[in-house]
Amino acid sequence: MSDFDVNAYLLRCAALAEDFAGNVLRPERQLPSELYSAMRYSFFAGGKRIRPALAYAAAEAVSGDGTSSIPFGVAIEMIHTYSLIHDDLPSMDDDELRRGKPTCHVKYGEAMAILAGDALLADAFAMLTEEGMAGRYPADTLIKCIKEISLAAGGVGMVAGQAVDILSEGQTLDLPALEFLHTHKTGALIRASVMTGGLSAKASASELEALGRYADRVGLAFQVADDILDVVGDTETLGKPVGSDEGLSKATYPSVMGLAEARKRLVELIDEANEFTIPFGERGEPLRAIATFVGSRNN
Repeated sequence: MSDFDVNAYLLRCAALAEDFAGNVLRPERQLPSELYSAMRYSFFAGGKRIRPALAYAAAEAVSGDGTSSIPFGVAIEMIHTYSLIHDDLPSMDDDELRRGKPTCHVKYGEAMAILAGDALLADAFAMLTEEGMAGRYPADTLIKCIKEISLAAGGVGMVAGQAVDILSEGQTLDLPALEFLHTHKTGALIRASVMTGGLSAKASASELEALGRYADRVGLAFQVADDILDVVGDTETLGKPVGSDEGLSKATYPSVMGLAEARKRLVELIDEANEFTIPFGERGEPLRAIATFVGSRNN
């Protein structure tokens, strides 16, 4: 049994990401202040920063130093935040609570929430193309990372998964269709986090292959765990309403497989993910700890 403190590791990665983001996101005193306030409110509303942590852990597994991953992890977290703002809108899931706080559109209005999400998405890529980035990373590494994030965020990644999620409301999905939904809506950005972390640390082709296989399992596991928590969790712990998936007639692992089988599938995914960290030896311990954490989290 490892004595690795995953909670302390996640806190450290979150602090690094938030410190970097604090200098990237525009200050609220700048006009239009309401927009920048909404962006900062949503980004700094909490969360474990799993995506920046995965990027950091992947870079660390490759080189022993995770700092090369920080800009990419923050860019992905900005995109993730935009997706949550839009996902909570009345036209999507119509949620009023996120991480125990009023959602962006409840606090700032629907129009400003849409604009805050739009700006977070665009500013993430603007940050990755700043002059300082070109001096820090080889051009081919930057291009590969930006492409990885773009594909993960767009019409063949997260947005595709969100579209299937909306179109499938009230319908019965089979397991392959459900896995498509989850690997795109949630898994795509998680995979991008791991892959850009590896790329930033100059991972070899074989290392990238192992990281990709790990990321695919963790990304799917994250959403399976989310589905389970929506059934067995509580609103206070989760920071958002439970049972919302059932209320919207969404397809989930418990609804398709049953709760017991969903739990079994979650364990299988975590075990498979951790097998792909073996080539990294001790440096892969943070990746293994995060995967295990994803499978056992309660919020």
